[in-house]
Amino acid sequence: MSRIAAWFELMANDVRQEMIALLPRMRRFAYSLTGSMDDADDLVQAACERALGRLDQYEPGTRLDSWLFRIIQTTWIDRVRAIRRRGTVNDPEVMAAVPFDARIHEQAEARAALDIVREEIERLPEDQRLVLALVAVDGMSYKDAAEVLEIPIGTVMSRLSRARKRLGEALERPRPAAAQHSRA
Repeated sequence: MSRIAAWFELMANDVRQEMIALLPRMRRFAYSLTGSMDDADDLVQAACERALGRLDQYEPGTRLDSWLFRIIQTTWIDRVRAIRRRGTVNDPEVMAAVPFDARIHEQAEARAALDIVREEIERLPEDQRLVLALVAVDGMSYKDAAEVLEIPIGTVMSRLSRARKRLGEALERPRPAAAQHSRA
C-alpha cells in the first residue's frame, strides 16, 4: 500500500468516526427539513452514503459538520424536486400525530402550541426553515450556520429574525374554539 493510500485510509477512518458522533445532530437537522423521523432517518442514511462515496471531495482540516449538513440539504432539495416532478403530495397529517394526554391541561395547551409551531415551520420558506433548524434546533452560531449555508452572516440574521417573527405571530393568533381547551 502506498503512503498516499495509507493516509487516505487513515483519514477515511477518522471521518467515519466523526460522522458517527455527528449522527444525532444530523438527524435533528434532517427532521427539521422533513417533519418526520422516518423520513429524517432515510435522509441521513442517503446523505451518509453520498458522503462516504465522495470522501475524496472532503478537505481535511475543514468542518466535517458543515460539509455533512450541506450534503443533507442538497439531498433533501433533490428529493423535493423529484417529488414535485412526479406530482406526489406530502401527507399533511404526519406532523399532527400527537398522542392525547387528558391528565394535565397545561400539557394539552403546550401540545396545541407545538402543533401551531410545527405547522408554521412547515409553511416557512425553505431558506428561513434551514436557518431556523441550524441555529434554533441544532444550536449553531450564526457564523457556523452562514458557513454551512454558504451565505453572509447578515443574511442568516435576517432570515432567522423573519422566521422567529412569523412563529411568534402564529402563536398570538386567536385559535378556533375547537382547538382551545377549557378547564371543567
